[in-house]
Amino acid sequence: MLMKDKLFLIIWIMIIVSSTIALVACDQAKEPGNGSQLPDQPDVILATTTSTQDSGLLDFLAPLFQEESGYIVKVIAVGTGQALKMGEEGNADVLLVHAPAAEKVLIDNGSAIDRQLIMHNDFVVVGPAADPAGIRGISSPVTALKQIAQAQSNFVSRGDDSGTHKKELALWSTSGLTPEGDWYLQSGQGMGATLIISSEKQGYTLTDRATYLAQQDALDLEILVEGDPSLLNVYHAMLVNPEMWPKVNEAGARSWIDFLTRADIQLLIGEFGIEKFGQPLFFADADKSDSDLGLE
Repeated sequence: MLMKDKLFLIIWIMIIVSSTIALVACDQAKEPGNGSQLPDQPDVILATTTSTQDSGLLDFLAPLFQEESGYIVKVIAVGTGQALKMGEEGNADVLLVHAPAAEKVLIDNGSAIDRQLIMHNDFVVVGPAADPAGIRGISSPVTALKQIAQAQSNFVSRGDDSGTHKKELALWSTSGLTPEGDWYLQSGQGMGATLIISSEKQGYTLTDRATYLAQQDALDLEILVEGDPSLLNVYHAMLVNPEMWPKVNEAGARSWIDFLTRADIQLLIGEFGIEKFGQPLFFADADKSDSDLGLE
């Protein structure tokens, strides 16, 4: 064989080998960590409350889910009211929310199915260290709100129909008062932004503990009221009904819910925050029922 022919053969072999390696690398890059095939419909639209995002929990869990399943969680963090509306209108695949009474409306009207208990934490009332309304250490959040109203100290409400806003309104209703006046401010924003406004205004607000702890270093606020059973904050996941909304990514949504309720992931949820804050931001509940938490 001529030298020119040998050189041509060597070059041709190198091209074939290089192409093969590139194809294999490409296929491996497309595959999730468990070696299964990339899902045909990889994007999963998750409508959820801002607290799951602001606390950092979803930034921790979503990459783990993507690595092992190939599904990509597209997070839309809004107030629970907006998240539920997205589910009711078929604009999400799965919901992770914290307003039990409002959630049941979607279950009853068929917009959502397979509601699963995921976790809980609690609400707390935070405010300035000076505590002008004198609520520090009061056990009842209703009594605390009455004192804030009487003192007309700044109170910042989310005012966004979120789960936290719904809880706040329920507490005001129990107090028999209708909050109004210059002292009662409505942010119309998520929990993180509302906490910042409260800090700037040196006012009080109701927040989930997880978001407060995740952002406390940037806030001039302290936990003043906590521990009352009425402040329980419970999260459920629900699948948007694919029979009502055929475009729902049912397989991806079910895979996400199965992931959240799996024993090893529940363990991770229960440990999340301990290393940084010295306490968990959430308590895992997939092995419990609503009645165990006093919701029924």
